[in-house]
Amino acid sequence: MFKNKTVIVTGGSRGIGKQIVIDFARQGANVVINYSSTEPTELVSQLTNDGYNVCSFKANVADFNESKELVKFAKKTYGSVDVLVNNAGITKDNLIIMLKEDDFDSVIDVNLKGSFNMMKHVTKIMLKQKSGTIINMSSFVGLAGNMGQVNYAASKAGVLGMTKSLAREIGSRGITVNAVCPGFIDTDMTNFIQGDVKDKITSLIPLQRIGTTDDVSNLVLFLAQSKYITGQCISVDGGMNM
Repeated sequence: MFKNKTVIVTGGSRGIGKQIVIDFARQGANVVINYSSTEPTELVSQLTNDGYNVCSFKANVADFNESKELVKFAKKTYGSVDVLVNNAGITKDNLIIMLKEDDFDSVIDVNLKGSFNMMKHVTKIMLKQKSGTIINMSSFVGLAGNMGQVNYAASKAGVLGMTKSLAREIGSRGITVNAVCPGFIDTDMTNFIQGDVKDKITSLIPLQRIGTTDDVSNLVLFLAQSKYITGQCISVDGGMNM
């Protein structure tokens, strides 16, 4: 399905990003796995041993120049950049009266500015190609807000605004830009939620379960092959934020 297509997945070493990497690779794509700290050696080895074209590149997407080098690497290695999945993100939650300025700034830098940096650098390539797909990972928190997540909500709401704006800017060149808004997904980021709290959250979800990384990745791959969907923010939350 994605043979000879090049995909960059930021924050692709674990959680939702890792699942997206695996699914694109299995569909024949050339996948560049971006990471910022722990190199995904085992993931790369596993996929390359299975005959898939994947490699990794270390870059902090919050850094404009490091993001640029990541995109240059992907283009030089595989000849094009066809899909960008802006998945890299961090949380530093706290009630606003205890939220440190640095914790606000760092979340905005990675989640919001990092997405901008990557879109800025791939857009030039995609405009020349007259094709491409950008998929930004937002969150249901960016739509509805959440206590203790003023910084995270601001970053993810900003991603939604950028998604719609860029979709209008570059749609005439055949490039689609969409956002995915996951709800509670079973990853390292949500594993700290246990017991009664997890049960309470599940009870608020119409489908009565926490989502899986497959649930999110399935939508990402669908959007990556869709040519007439753009500027949309699609929730993957089991109906929690209707």
